[in-house]
Amino acid sequence: MSTEENIAAFRKLIDVGFTKGDLSVVDELGSPAGIEHQRGNKPGIEGTKATITTLHTWFSDFELTIVKLAADGDTVWSLNRARGVNTGSIMDFPPTGKSFEIDIMDVVRFEDGKMVEHWGVPDQLGMLMQLGLVQRPQSAAAR
Repeated sequence: MSTEENIAAFRKLIDVGFTKGDLSVVDELGSPAGIEHQRGNKPGIEGTKATITTLHTWFSDFELTIVKLAADGDTVWSLNRARGVNTGSIMDFPPTGKSFEIDIMDVVRFEDGKMVEHWGVPDQLGMLMQLGLVQRPQSAAAR
């Protein structure tokens, strides 16, 4: 596949899969043997579907937007922005009704039009702080 085709596949995965919650795009673009490097996420097609489902359970209006994108051959690098309002239980915490907006760095490697490797670095602490689920530690000067 060309670099342009890999970019198109990545954009479709973000726009249709993650933002719209359409899991069928994962069947089209994912690999059952896909390797997941992001802590806490499961590998393969079922792992990607589980991640999308979880995000849309936690945030009924979940949206993921590509801010910057670069690609070379089989690899796509992207700075994404995630946002939504917490309408579902997160890690046994009841919904807060608060909104969040965080940045996520993603790297995806494709083979023959299929996502075979993913590295993701979301600002999970920032999300939890914005939702009021964890508090910012006090500095030593404030104590």
